[in-house]
Amino acid sequence: MPRILVTNDDGVYAAGLRAAAKGVQGLGELVVAAPSSQKSGVGRSVSVFEPLRYAQTNQNGFKAFAVTGTPVDSVIIGIFAIMKGELPDLVVSGINVGENISTDTVTTSGTIGAALEAASYGIPSIAASIQAVDQGDKFDMHFDEKHSFEVASKVLHRVAAKVLEHGLPEGVDVLNLNVPVTATEDTEIVVTRLARKIFRTSVQERFDPRGRPYYWIDGDLICCDADGTDVQTIYQDKKISITPLMLDATARIDLKKIERLF
Repeated sequence: MPRILVTNDDGVYAAGLRAAAKGVQGLGELVVAAPSSQKSGVGRSVSVFEPLRYAQTNQNGFKAFAVTGTPVDSVIIGIFAIMKGELPDLVVSGINVGENISTDTVTTSGTIGAALEAASYGIPSIAASIQAVDQGDKFDMHFDEKHSFEVASKVLHRVAAKVLEHGLPEGVDVLNLNVPVTATEDTEIVVTRLARKIFRTSVQERFDPRGRPYYWIDGDLICCDADGTDVQTIYQDKKISITPLMLDATARIDLKKIERLF
């Protein structure tokens, strides 16, 4: 029976983690290991300066291991401590509150970071996210059922079943699944490429009570892009996006062009 490791970056108590586990339930033996607290935006960071611990939690019958670290730590502890080094057949990261689209999020998302970590061991991986209408929701603690994961959970089941049956094509390490807020079970699934940007980055300067400046990194959403990109598919076409990702970030150019520079 396949073994499936489920993790996330919203924390072990997040409703999206339960939805992800529900989505792949019945496809294999589940092990759920996730950060003990909210860890959005930490990318593929790993804890190297402090020890890690894990403990099993039981949330109304939903059992999961809480790891005192990042999403990547959760994957490492899940595989090499909890599963005793036996590699799972599939890793699912999510279901994240907040779409993870464009190169902006691929390099910063803890959800995708966990999937990339699993992929580095040769494990087929899926990162799953739902669109957040309020961008502030991306960083809240998602204990309740404020967001509906029903459609995303069912789509995740379909995708995971196919990956377990067929594996991923050569050159693909992670499937990045994003579901718009308006999606139904009949919404079309489109295979997309990454848009360049999703945010117009800006910085807000504010002042504390002593008059000293501090800063918030901010930015408006870029909601339109070229056809075939994940940004256009989610925001304008309102379709489900699956973007195949690979670990090898080497530029696809004739390397002699770089050699000439040096």
